[in-house]
Amino acid sequence: MLPQNTIDGITLNIRHTMLPVSNMDRTVDFYTRLLGMDIQRIRDVPDRNERVRYLGYGSEDEGPSLELIESSESRGKAPLAQWTGHIALYVSDCYKLSDKLKAAGVEFISGPGPNRPGGKDIYAFIKDPDGYVIELTERHVKSGPVAKRSGE
Repeated sequence: MLPQNTIDGITLNIRHTMLPVSNMDRTVDFYTRLLGMDIQRIRDVPDRNERVRYLGYGSEDEGPSLELIESSESRGKAPLAQWTGHIALYVSDCYKLSDKLKAAGVEFISGPGPNRPGGKDIYAFIKDPDGYVIELTERHVKSGPVAKRSGE
């Protein structure tokens, strides 16, 4: 079951995050080959000149997805956005995955290394083919309970 919350009888959870991409084939290869994601769904919209792919781990109904859209507006244009957000992926061995990604020529912004001096959690920040930042997080410390529930 997905993490979710129910407010006034309406159940909500995160379904997907959409990213415009400049080259669908290159981007799908990056996320599937290097980060082990599955292609959950393919939805092309020829009359709008769009190629759409949903990627994630398992089925789209089992967890959040990345919705990748290549359109005439995004095709061949990178970097596409100058915003500072990022995608975070949990990884069980950040150092091992980082070695694999470095060997594949992936650009690292920082890490891998402890997120704080003396900390047990390991992180790295990388860039995908369109320049989006991805945080790789190997967590050993639990976040704990929800700090504040919606509606409280």
